[in-house]
Amino acid sequence: MKKTALLSLMLAASLSAFAGDHTKYVDPFVGSIGTGHTFPGACVPFGMIQASPVTGAVGWNYCSEYVGTDTTIWGFTQNHLNGTGCMDLGDILVMPVSGDTKSKLLGQVGYPSAPEQKTPQTLEGAYSPFQKSNESAKPGYYSVYLDKPQVKAEVAATPHVALYRFTYDQVKDAGIFIDLNHGPAWNEKQHHEQVNACEVQMDDEYTISGHVRNTVWVEQDYWFVIKFSRPMAAQHFLQMAKGEKGKRIIADFDLKSGEYVNMMVAMSSYSLDGARKNLHAECPLRAGGPGPFAIAVEQADQQWESYLNRIEVTGTEEQKKNFYTGFYHALIQPNNIADVDGHYRDSKGNPAQCEFGNEYYSTFSTWDTYRAEHPFLTLITPEKIDPIVRSMVSFAESEGHLPIWGLWGKDNYCMVANHAIPVIAEAYHKGFRGFDAERAFAAIKRTETVSHPLKSNWEVYTKYGYFPTDLTEAESVSSTLETCYDDYAAADMAQLMGKEEDYAYFADRAQWFRHLFDPETKFMRPKNSDGTWKSPFDPAGLAHAESSGGDYTEGNAWQYTWHIQHDPEALIELMGGKKAFIERLNEFFTTKLESTLSDVTGLIGQYAHGNEPSHHVAYFYALAGEPRRTAELVREIFDTQYRPLPDGLCGNDDCGQMSAWFMLSAMGFYPVDPVSAKYVFGAPQMEKFVLNLGGDVTFTIEAKGLSEQNKYVKKILLNGKPYKLPYITHEDIVKGGTLTYVMGK
Repeated sequence: MKKTALLSLMLAASLSAFAGDHTKYVDPFVGSIGTGHTFPGACVPFGMIQASPVTGAVGWNYCSEYVGTDTTIWGFTQNHLNGTGCMDLGDILVMPVSGDTKSKLLGQVGYPSAPEQKTPQTLEGAYSPFQKSNESAKPGYYSVYLDKPQVKAEVAATPHVALYRFTYDQVKDAGIFIDLNHGPAWNEKQHHEQVNACEVQMDDEYTISGHVRNTVWVEQDYWFVIKFSRPMAAQHFLQMAKGEKGKRIIADFDLKSGEYVNMMVAMSSYSLDGARKNLHAECPLRAGGPGPFAIAVEQADQQWESYLNRIEVTGTEEQKKNFYTGFYHALIQPNNIADVDGHYRDSKGNPAQCEFGNEYYSTFSTWDTYRAEHPFLTLITPEKIDPIVRSMVSFAESEGHLPIWGLWGKDNYCMVANHAIPVIAEAYHKGFRGFDAERAFAAIKRTETVSHPLKSNWEVYTKYGYFPTDLTEAESVSSTLETCYDDYAAADMAQLMGKEEDYAYFADRAQWFRHLFDPETKFMRPKNSDGTWKSPFDPAGLAHAESSGGDYTEGNAWQYTWHIQHDPEALIELMGGKKAFIERLNEFFTTKLESTLSDVTGLIGQYAHGNEPSHHVAYFYALAGEPRRTAELVREIFDTQYRPLPDGLCGNDDCGQMSAWFMLSAMGFYPVDPVSAKYVFGAPQMEKFVLNLGGDVTFTIEAKGLSEQNKYVKKILLNGKPYKLPYITHEDIVKGGTLTYVMGK
């Protein structure tokens, strides 16, 4: 047996001791094949770092830089997006090299005096094949054996630091390749030319540091410190191609076979000094005892366990794997991008300091996550809600509006409307008061009334009462309907704060969805500025955001007609009553859709579970008096759209939204209207849940008699007493108690 293989077995045995009662059910590979776009690498809850392997970086399939069917690794990068449909991050690619690999790369040495190449540099020589059987992952740890350099690569993480242990069997010309020009991109040209500035310095024989500015989805500045456990024997700068600005370096090491190099990569969104502080705070060097790598693996497992044990689940092993993997995915983001001392940079790049503590959150995919991810966090991680809201408000005071899709403290303006508004209003409605409500509402009001350059033409909107299709570049219907929900959220918060004039204004705007309902076709339909309907009209015609134009966002009229989360009674009325409403729902779930869009997946008729606009629609049956049908559909979605396998997600996980839908629906309810603080009953999918809500407070959910046949809720008891409402409130849950579903055929 090779020395590295023996060492790997010994380390694997020691690391298995770190697996907690709940982390052992997490499989980071779930969702890594197909459209799930998850990554298997190491991270901690809400951390800045997501250190993970790269199997590709060009094109939509590689939004997370990893596809589970690939058998070649390019290297490892330090931060990633979980389950998104666009790409960014993927900073600082590192890869162990040896033998011919290194010498081929060194054939391109010449910086800074060599002439630039005319075409992008070919770096395939650094790539390595690997065997899937030699790859493993758990929360906070990833490992793989790289066949080409003959190196065992192991990865761990703290909130701001990625840690690597590279153990070399092949030590001839052993080194580590560092690519500061790397990043995921839509095409090859962007992949090579996205770095705008790069400075690197050799601090000493153990340390490399620097700063990079790049532009993919947002313009991003980061500072880094790379520290090795062994001194570098030499450093080599590789030649850059024309248009490239990011440096490429090889660090040499003198090693014997079976020896390893530990490498720590600390990052900061604020400064080089901040990166150093993050490194020293999270990976202090100690004399004797375990090193930073082993400590990081153990602490990561403990951190994940401290969150996952907040829900005790009774079910099959497969159900637990599905549930706790979803729980894991839901807590990867939002990400705290502040340094350990609370410094960060605001949306304009100016130095800033957290008002309380050291938490400033970004990675806000709110178009997705306001629906179930944020409601889930209010239940299970309530200590994060006030810092998240404070972060959004601070962003608004810098940028002028709340984040639409916040990333690395900036805004990429992806998607429509501004669903940071319902996130804040929901928090206020649920009683969170650790933020300045006046400042928060001022940010909401400004966001909804003062136009900014992208997607906020309030002058047109208020003139017509909708976004006219002939005066709107794209997505006119979706923009109108989703803005109505934001207006409703603003009205709800205003009313609770006693702001009657603001309440009346936004409550009126929240009803403007009525202007786009066509009573003849019974669809929400695009309308021109002269009041005529846009023709021709195909309710099944799909549009995909800005890329293909159209009046719907990653959907069609069938899907968006139901986007009245805040007032289903009004939609029932527009449809002609409950009977007509249910008949149209039946059509929705049985009319076949031929989808060619990568985001419109997980189809049940026109329903697309792989994308968010459909997520609440099955629960409309319950609100219309047909809970039986909701129970049937929830079971069908569970059986067909979620499997604990690499290809087990039917769509992008979207920063935890798909996972949060699964967990809440498994408990038997879902927040159709998150701001209302009500969870509409569906049907539970597992036998028992115990929510540990802090202190001695628990909320127990039981499904008596649940089976494959007994999927219908016959009656509901709350604390032993019959419960007749079609929903349960947030207040009822968080004060503790027992919710019992009596199930039957």
